[in-house]
Amino acid sequence: MLIKRSVDAISYFGVLQKLYTLFSGSTQRWAILKKHGSITLKMWAETRWESKVKSVEPMRYHGAAVREALIEVRNHTKDPAVKAEAQSLSEEVGSYRFSICTVVWYDMLSSIQHASKLMQSPDMHVDLAVSLLKKTEQGLQSYRASGFVTAQMAAKDICEEIHVEAVSKQKRLRSTNCHFSYESHDEPISDALMKLEVGFFNVVVDAATSAMKERFSTLENVGNKFRVLTHFPSLADEELAEQCEALGTALHFKGHSDLDSRKLVQEIKNFPDLPSKTMSLLEPITFVHDKDLSEIYPNFWTALRIALTLPVTVAQAERSFSKLKLIKSYLRSTMSQKRLTGLGVISINHSIGEQISYKDIIDDFASRKARNVRF
Repeated sequence: MLIKRSVDAISYFGVLQKLYTLFSGSTQRWAILKKHGSITLKMWAETRWESKVKSVEPMRYHGAAVREALIEVRNHTKDPAVKAEAQSLSEEVGSYRFSICTVVWYDMLSSIQHASKLMQSPDMHVDLAVSLLKKTEQGLQSYRASGFVTAQMAAKDICEEIHVEAVSKQKRLRSTNCHFSYESHDEPISDALMKLEVGFFNVVVDAATSAMKERFSTLENVGNKFRVLTHFPSLADEELAEQCEALGTALHFKGHSDLDSRKLVQEIKNFPDLPSKTMSLLEPITFVHDKDLSEIYPNFWTALRIALTLPVTVAQAERSFSKLKLIKSYLRSTMSQKRLTGLGVISINHSIGEQISYKDIIDDFASRKARNVRF
């Protein structure tokens, strides 16, 4: 990934991991952290953006309290390794460069987290998802243009709060020898802030933007195919026919089609005007359902239902056999497959199983297994 090329981007989360390890390794050190405010440092996961936002948030708004806790740990601990670690982390947390990285990471991850939460909503559908992703991408591009200046201003406020000077330290430039005469000398970046902008800010924002384009380009193509269902009031007759034909081709598989594109054009032309010109997929399908017009506009009704049932995200279970481990224990090692399947269904749909009357099930089972008793 492009983001791994930036040393500052990788080392930032390494510092966060060291902070969590230092305070969580001792109840006394954790108590010192809690004494300086209601702060909870959290460990971040490699695959979850939400956990990274939660780990950056304490440093964004409670950086001064974390630094004071580190200084107190340094002054009261007797372990030389812990004292050196606390001293090093306090200097890193109090640096102007670290404050800039904190602001940039929090601003970018917050915007991505907001889009991720909305994408997981059960009411999300294709056209809204495409609009949301485009807006998020535009926000990242706008942040790419002016975000670094804004981050510097916010970082200066953080430095004032922790009573340190907002100055980025200049590092000695390393020179390399040229082995051939035709090799040109690279022009090193002498300014520390410019180097941070080029080597960290631009890399992080560009990586997020390119990853969003790559992952959701297919969803955007699907949204463009169903775009005719919401933008038909503003389309000309020729453009309407072309988009309906493209939608009919997309929904055609092995000689079978879910709708007739020619009839769809006529249905859309004869469809009554809706109150709002800018609408989503829910508005026309709600109108058709409430007015009971599904038989009059069958192709339009089918296309709307297909568009609303398309998944906008793809999820994969991390622990597929968690229920199986709970059900098939060593005490139940001899159960049959039929019983295991039944217990699995009950365990997964436990909310429905709690509403079932056991008395009725027992009576039904007893009536089927009734035997004649001889006296």
